[in-house]
Amino acid sequence: MKKFLALLMAAIMLLSVMSFASAEEQKVLTIVAWDANTTEYLADQKAAYEAAHPDVTIEYIDVASQDYEDKVFTMLSGGDTSDIFMVKTVTGMQDWIEAGFAEPLTPYMEACNYDCSGFVGGEVHYAADGVQYALPFRSDFWVMFYNKDLFDAAGIAYPTNDMTWDEYYELAVKLTDAEKGIYGTHIHTWLSAAVNWAVCDGVNTLVDGEYSDLIPYFELVQKLEDAGACMAYDELKASGLHYSAAFANGNIAMMNMGYWYVSTLIGYNKAGTATFNWGICAVPHAEGVSAGSSFGSLTGAMINTKSTQKDLAWDYIAWLCGEEGSKATATRGNRPAWVSEGVAAVMAAVDGFPADETSAGALLPSYVAIEIPAHEKANEISGVLNEEYSMIMTRECTIEEGVAEMNERVAELFE
Repeated sequence: MKKFLALLMAAIMLLSVMSFASAEEQKVLTIVAWDANTTEYLADQKAAYEAAHPDVTIEYIDVASQDYEDKVFTMLSGGDTSDIFMVKTVTGMQDWIEAGFAEPLTPYMEACNYDCSGFVGGEVHYAADGVQYALPFRSDFWVMFYNKDLFDAAGIAYPTNDMTWDEYYELAVKLTDAEKGIYGTHIHTWLSAAVNWAVCDGVNTLVDGEYSDLIPYFELVQKLEDAGACMAYDELKASGLHYSAAFANGNIAMMNMGYWYVSTLIGYNKAGTATFNWGICAVPHAEGVSAGSSFGSLTGAMINTKSTQKDLAWDYIAWLCGEEGSKATATRGNRPAWVSEGVAAVMAAVDGFPADETSAGALLPSYVAIEIPAHEKANEISGVLNEEYSMIMTRECTIEEGVAEMNERVAELFE
C-alpha cells in the first residue's frame, strides 16, 4: 500500500511539473489596436492564428479609436513594451518611424525572402529610406457599384473590369432617365470621389504640389452634372444625402466608392433596406493606366522596438499580412491588403456577395495607390485642396482658376 501511494504521489508530482512546464512554454503576444473589443475581424485573426500556433495566446490592448495615434505615441514615448501596434494611418506611421518606435522589418523579410507581390505596391507607404517598418493587412480600395436591375431595364450590358472614363460617361448618360428619376451615376461630395482618380497612375499624388492632372476629372464631373446624369454637388451638400442611402434608394445605376460599402449593402439587402440586384467592378481607368488600378487607405501592423519577443511578433505579422492571415481577415467581408485568388475566393464566398465573375474579378486589383501619402504638410495640403475643390464644384470659379489656386497656395506652404 505504501509503495502504491508513493508511486501515486510521484505521478502527481510529475504531472504538476509537466503542467508547469507547459504553462511556461505558452507565449503571450500583446497587440495594441483600436476598438479591439468590437472589431469582428480581430477576433477572427486571433482565433485563426492561435489555432495554427497552440503555444501562443494573443491578448489585445484596446485603445479608443478617437485620438488613437496620439494616445499610442504617448504609450510608446513612455516605454510601453507591447509587442505589436496596429497602424491606423500612413502619416501616423511616419511619425512613429521618425521617433524610433518602429522595429525595422527589412532584416526579417530578407532572412525569409518574404514575398511582397500580393500587396500590389501598398507596402511602400510603410517604408522610409528603403527600410520597411510595417506591413499592411487591410486595404479599403475603391470599386464601382452598379445596379443590375437598372441595367437590365435599360437593356444595357453590365460594366466590365476594363472600362475607360469616356465609356463610363457614355454609360451614365444612357442610363439616365429624368422622367423616372433615374441617375446614371452618383458622385459623393468628397474630393476623393470626384477627382482623386489622378493618383491611380502611380505617378501623381495629392501632395506633389502640381494639380493640373485633376482637370480632366473636374471636367468629367461637371459634364455629368450638366447632362443631368448625376445629382449636382450643390444639391447634395444642401440635402446632406449620404452616399449609402442614395445608392440604396435604387434609382442610381453606378457609384464609385470604397470597398467597405460592400458589407453595408449586403446588410441593406438582408434587412430589406435595399431590394435590388447589384454587383461591383473595377473603377474606370484613364487611357494609359492599367485596368484594375485604384486607390485606397491602408491598415497595418508594426513591431515595437521595446518588444522582448520580436521574433514571435514578426512571425505573427508575416502570417497576418500574408495569404493565410488575409483569409482570416476576409471571412466577414473585410478587404485584406494581400491580393490573391485564394483571398478573393474567401471574400466572394461571403453570404450576400454578388455571384458573378465580374464582381469576383474586381477583388483582384492590378495596383492600389494611397489616397493621401505621408507628408509633413499633408493635413494643410488637404485643407487647401478641399477649399478649392468646393469653389470649383459650386462653380464659384472655373476649373482652371481653382487648380491654379491649388498650385499657388500649396507652394506657399513651403515658403
